[in-house]
Amino acid sequence: MSLGEAAGLVLAGLLGGALNAVAGGGSLVTFPALLATGLPPVTANATNTFSALPGYLASLWAYRRELARHRALVGRTVALSAAGGLAGAALLLVLPAEAFRALIPWLLLAATLLFGLGPRLTRALKGRTGPEAVHDGALLAVASYGGFFNAGLGILVLGALSLRGLSDVNEMNALKMLVSSAVAIAAALLFLGGGVLAFAPGLAVVAGTVIGGFLAARLARRLPQGALRAGILAYAAGLTAYWFWRVAG
Repeated sequence: MSLGEAAGLVLAGLLGGALNAVAGGGSLVTFPALLATGLPPVTANATNTFSALPGYLASLWAYRRELARHRALVGRTVALSAAGGLAGAALLLVLPAEAFRALIPWLLLAATLLFGLGPRLTRALKGRTGPEAVHDGALLAVASYGGFFNAGLGILVLGALSLRGLSDVNEMNALKMLVSSAVAIAAALLFLGGGVLAFAPGLAVVAGTVIGGFLAARLARRLPQGALRAGILAYAAGLTAYWFWRVAG
């Protein structure tokens, strides 16, 4: 890894960490940045999940007051998130590398659509509370997706949380970071055992995500989220189109 590549990964981490703390979609920046260094797709994906973890934890610490208002949900949320993260990571490890490469454009398309439709999804689900089993099932499914492919996880988590009738944005972001952290810890441990983590590129991204995640969580109310989301969506759409062209070629 060259000095220029390391600097690019740090910058990608800064932006990705900030996005994860505020709007989600950070992996749409960091995953392609890791791929651009020449890492194999499965390694880049696993390393992306690992490198996002410190940013999640930094943001979770910044949201600790909001999280404290939902202490009753913490234990159950962590258990379901970790179980789903392990299931998704296990699937990634047993899937042939070429099969995962062929899935990349479709996964990016799904993540882009989730990011673009996220606010509408959250509004549509708002207030539609159901039995506890529905909440648990939705969270487990979302966490499994996150263990397999991190991009778009935040949007899905917000949708799952909406099923509980939650509406406070900062409290939902706090629980989102709790879910993301538990998923990433469980998946990273499995990836470590599977030998698919690239530590040097991952740590370069980590250097950015910690700073970006913490600062953005602290400044969340001041950031122009509308313009930010529009820019991310345009970038993600272009990236998805590029990967469809690359895989087809």
